Amino acid sequence: MSAERDASLPNPTKWLMIGAVGLIIAFVGMFVDSRLASFCYLIGMLFTTSITIGMLFLVMIHHIFDAYWSTIIRRQAENFLAALPWMAVLFIPLFAITYFSGDQGTVWIWMNEDALVHGHKVADDVLYQKKTWWLNEFGPFGFWARTIISFGAWIYFARTFRRNSFSQDGDGKADHTYSSRKHAAGGLVVVALTWSMAGFDWIMSLEYHWFSTMFGVWFFANSMRAALAVLVLVAAFLVAKGPLKGVFNTKHLHDLSTLCFAFTVFWAYISFSQYFLIWNGNIPEETFWYNFREEGMWWGVSMFLVFGHFLFPFLFMLQYPLKTKFPSMVFMACWILFMQLFDIIFNVLPSLKEHHHPVDFIHQPMAILWLVASIVGGIGVLLWAYWTSYYKVKIIPIRDPRIGECLGHNH
Repeated sequence: MSAERDASLPNPTKWLMIGAVGLIIAFVGMFVDSRLASFCYLIGMLFTTSITIGMLFLVMIHHIFDAYWSTIIRRQAENFLAALPWMAVLFIPLFAITYFSGDQGTVWIWMNEDALVHGHKVADDVLYQKKTWWLNEFGPFGFWARTIISFGAWIYFARTFRRNSFSQDGDGKADHTYSSRKHAAGGLVVVALTWSMAGFDWIMSLEYHWFSTMFGVWFFANSMRAALAVLVLVAAFLVAKGPLKGVFNTKHLHDLSTLCFAFTVFWAYISFSQYFLIWNGNIPEETFWYNFREEGMWWGVSMFLVFGHFLFPFLFMLQYPLKTKFPSMVFMACWILFMQLFDIIFNVLPSLKEHHHPVDFIHQPMAILWLVASIVGGIGVLLWAYWTSYYKVKIIPIRDPRIGECLGHNH
């Protein structure tokens, strides 16, 4: 069962062209309004990178639990891991805009120590001074070093799992499975720590006054939800087009849907816990973050997240029949991805302030263009990498020790 080129399946080059157009529009925006366009670009990069990191977590969880039912869909997650080096490349424009736009605080304001925050220079801010051990740019373990280390770790583990899986298709050796299992044991710890660091650096430090003990776990929960939703869409597409028809069955879909449901509940638990702890503590350095997100349009967005990102998916996926039908789960997967994007926007954009208040995004038509372009650009690169990998390897891991059990997973 090789994944040969099929005229009914997407052409990787088309996705690359779509991605290039989106990225070009996003880059042009940085010359028009560097701050607004950069925040939009950051959202697009976070959205696509979170999907690939979620895929990496799923591959590691598969190996660490020695699961059999997910063996089929694991190959598609491995194909998405091909995008991780390109996600690192997409981070470079954020470095460039920081040091070549004339204002080092274009994205992360603390990088410009002369910038004014609440009427005081960043350098004179006691909260910044207490955090300089972490909030520094070029220290031995500074912001950019942590970014390089994080991408390096993710790419290393992604390539290791892909190499083991694809090599096993050829020689069938169980050594590849043992190697992946050992790497998964260490990788879960390393990727969890580095992904949490990325959340602290890329999102939390946009407002460096803020504290949260739950944010790294929120970042993990969202990436898992996004990856699971994408796998549902990919599985449905490949079943409809033929390559996985009769291979990926209703029981596989139900198990994948159940994981979607589980991480919906987990995301809600983490999000509520973060809000409750900050509300209960009532510390100004924490509560201001939510206060800004209860102003203007952001109050409506926050309510939409409560009901749209948790309550509706929760009630929808409580129903067993809906979790076993491709049309209903395709709808839910699209909904989860849409809400995942909203959640990232909710966490990032209010940090862009004008006169000490979040920018009114609704009345910024060019910002919407740059946001859409950044998202399309990232998705284009992601799907180009996926389909390029898809055509190079078998559609399922044909010599995995547990492939037989997986194919017979009907009850």
